[in-house]
Amino acid sequence: MNPSDIAKSVRIGIVGFGTAGRAFVPAIEKHPGFVFAGFADPSASVREQGAQEFGVAAYESIDKLIEHGALDAVYVASPTTLHRAHVELVARAGKHVLVEKPMAANLDDARAMVAVADAAGIVLLAGHSHSYDQPIHAMRELIDSGELGRVRMVHTWCFTDWIYRPRRPDELDASQGGGVTLRQGSHQFDIIRLLAGGAARSVRARTFDWDPERSAIGAHTVFIEFDDGAAATAVYNGYGRFASAELCFDVGEWGFPAQSRALAKPASLEDELRAKAERARNAIPASAPDQPFFGLTLVSCERGEIRQSPKGLFVYTRDGKREIELPTDVSPRELVMREFHDAISGRKRAIHDGRWGVANLEVCAAAIASSDRGEEVFLEHQVALA
Repeated sequence: MNPSDIAKSVRIGIVGFGTAGRAFVPAIEKHPGFVFAGFADPSASVREQGAQEFGVAAYESIDKLIEHGALDAVYVASPTTLHRAHVELVARAGKHVLVEKPMAANLDDARAMVAVADAAGIVLLAGHSHSYDQPIHAMRELIDSGELGRVRMVHTWCFTDWIYRPRRPDELDASQGGGVTLRQGSHQFDIIRLLAGGAARSVRARTFDWDPERSAIGAHTVFIEFDDGAAATAVYNGYGRFASAELCFDVGEWGFPAQSRALAKPASLEDELRAKAERARNAIPASAPDQPFFGLTLVSCERGEIRQSPKGLFVYTRDGKREIELPTDVSPRELVMREFHDAISGRKRAIHDGRWGVANLEVCAAAIASSDRGEEVFLEHQVALA
């Protein structure tokens, strides 16, 4: 297939058909430049149900998907520890890759993924993250306009029940890319870096593990300094007692009224995995009545502040407060697919490319290292926003 044909119709497959994998199907089907061509998942019941629901071929392994799917691109939504191996397989087959966050379980794997993508000459996009949410995009556009001057501070704070939601064991193990700082910090640090210009300088952090019956990094407080002197904080608490929706007009992560919170894990691993599979079918809607609130994000510029509103943004200046309304008919994942297609077709360079993903993962790893060592950690793999 030549580049002009790919620009018209990109056949894409999905590896891993859990919550993240299924959530992308509506966005893929809505984009006129993509065709959902099939998926791979090791679970026979998932394959049977997914194939029947979406009318596509289902394979038991990534190898069979690549061999028989006639694909141009693959979305890697498998467990984090498999990301490197799966990205390498896809890249060496000459297919473009979208890889789920966190990009990898460690920086060495993430950097190897960038290297194999470069060698193969394919697009590597690292997402989804909540930096694709419409209000975050609009904040960046307002910053770029110069109306409010330079960004000086960014604060993003999120309180959820993350630690008690249904989880596979690897999702709680930091060595396998699990825990709040790697899985949810991936969202927060991407938001912060996008708004503050990308080039973070250093990280100082404390991570917390408060429940011995659900041992994992369940909370963090992270301070990030940038090359231009801007500073940011990321606070995440996943223990479910307080919800940041109370600070955000009672709107939740996906733009719907906040849901009741879980405060105890399922009784057994079998129950947990069953609950996780059920949640995967309904966890992430394709559209919503309000803008998504991944907690509270507040940007302080030299001449004003910006924060989310249910309909878009509130902007605060000496002239008072105004609201910028934004569309609610475009989901964040649709914006991911637009960026991916634009990069594949050569229309626009991707922001969230592999090197950007490495830089986000470096902040996650630095936060954990800073807490373990009790010291500031300086960063080496940052990239500025182009």
